[in-house]
Amino acid sequence: MLGIPALGYQNYEEIVTKNIFYIDKTNFITEWWERMDKVTLITRPRRFGKTLNLSTVECFFSDKYAGRGDLFEGKAVWEAKDAGGAYKYRHLQGTFPVIFLSFASIKASTYRKMEYKIAEMIAKLYERHNYLLEGTLLSPSEKDYYRKICAGAGDEITAGAVNSMAGFMSRRYGKKVIILLDEYDAPMQEAWLSGYWDEAVRFFRNFFEATFKTNDYADRSIITGITRISKESVFSGMNNLEVVTAASEAYAECFGFSEREVFAVLDAVGLGGEKQKVKEWYDGFTFGSHSDIYNPWSITSFMKNGKYEPYWSNTGGNSLVNSLIQKGNAEIKQTMEDLLAGRSFDAEIDEQIIFSQLAGNVNAIWSLLLATGYLRIESLRYEGRFRRAVYTLRLTNMEVEMMFSDMVSGWFSGDAVQTLYNDFIKALLADDIKAMNRYMNRVALATFSSFDSGSKPSEYTEPERFYHGFVLGLMVDLADRYAVTSNRESGFGRYDVMLEPLGDSDDAIIIEFKVHDPDDEDSLGDTVQAALAQIEEKRYSAALESKGIAPGRIRWYGFAFRGKECQIGKRGV
Repeated sequence: MLGIPALGYQNYEEIVTKNIFYIDKTNFITEWWERMDKVTLITRPRRFGKTLNLSTVECFFSDKYAGRGDLFEGKAVWEAKDAGGAYKYRHLQGTFPVIFLSFASIKASTYRKMEYKIAEMIAKLYERHNYLLEGTLLSPSEKDYYRKICAGAGDEITAGAVNSMAGFMSRRYGKKVIILLDEYDAPMQEAWLSGYWDEAVRFFRNFFEATFKTNDYADRSIITGITRISKESVFSGMNNLEVVTAASEAYAECFGFSEREVFAVLDAVGLGGEKQKVKEWYDGFTFGSHSDIYNPWSITSFMKNGKYEPYWSNTGGNSLVNSLIQKGNAEIKQTMEDLLAGRSFDAEIDEQIIFSQLAGNVNAIWSLLLATGYLRIESLRYEGRFRRAVYTLRLTNMEVEMMFSDMVSGWFSGDAVQTLYNDFIKALLADDIKAMNRYMNRVALATFSSFDSGSKPSEYTEPERFYHGFVLGLMVDLADRYAVTSNRESGFGRYDVMLEPLGDSDDAIIIEFKVHDPDDEDSLGDTVQAALAQIEEKRYSAALESKGIAPGRIRWYGFAFRGKECQIGKRGV
């Protein structure tokens, strides 16, 4: 009996008692216990079982579940034996005090709101253990301190509160505490997006040091998250931290479903004939040397609904990625064009995400997308004197490709903007230059600022960010009729945008974008003519003509920008 393929269950006890679909991952407990690391940080993408694995650890070790070996009967951890044939881990079940916290819901627009939410969460931890106030276990001053732990207590008190609770619990139970922290980086991502990164770093540096580095009452600890934020940012000085990323061999099969597990489940539920299509849609993750790892959320959703949809990518958490790509420079958007066209690209990857570099370091963005599961490693090679690792990357699978397509379409969404954008596309296809000018100016006015990279955007770089975003939109919306490319060699130069028709009924289109230069051009009309002249002088039509497209079927457009103002001119056909 596989259990009911229900979604949203992250509590191990609930999954077992309600017979919810579950693939045994209790080998995570045995591997973690055997490794004996003091503090373990494990990073995995969203919906890969991090919370469930920590809940499983809590159910196995926590004194709250003493005598609940029934929750593990038949599971790997319960049946594991030593060399002498004795059960190896059963005596540990229910024997530790455990602190289990999650930062998954700590999302705030300001530092003070973030700190308040964390203090509120820790206050609830203290409330659950109010029995510690009984008797003489705590001194009068400690009881006074205990009662000060509340929302709004202040960041100095909050930063050390988990350390203090570990001390109280250790004295109460006569044993050191196991500390579990889930989604540690969720508030960090929000801090970067909302502009209070430096304040957040100072708080978390103090919090992590008190909770995990200088905590004499902690036996062992596990921290999970999506990204590995640089040690210099929040884990400064934590030399007791074992970091396990997607590139590590440790725990490689403890998160996500292996292909063997997925195919066995599909056979069991009568979906064996769907294996190859399921692989195309949902395969592509690699942990250590273990490839063909599947996202549990997508597989469970497919079992439940029997339909191919972007289940994982639609579960939220894409705001950071969306912002980085939408506001990214031309190189980022051109790479996204390659990815959406099914191509791969090369990048140097650093597994330590340095958020302060995301605004200016392209490889930092690709590192983030790899860590969060949106890219997969196709190959790895080492180059140069220092043998730097160069990764060949592509979109993880069809589910992710669909997510990015929807994301790009979302840049031009909203009833008013969507109508304007659709009207521009219709005008472009109909070669209605007057309508193209009208609608493009209105689209630019409505969406231009969403592509800005800062409070003082450059009049030269920001139009470029906008029009490359616009090109991605063309790629997505015209994919059935055109192959859309940008910044490729043709003739004697590199064109800006080329729309190559997939059939014989459409004209080919070349677009050249130019930002008005007042030193060289008196008007936007002059800029338009300069763009059109460049198409002719550089013979950008050569690539299309070499494929048998007659010159009479090739239209040229010059797009001139001055701030949010745009003027379009045409030659050809």
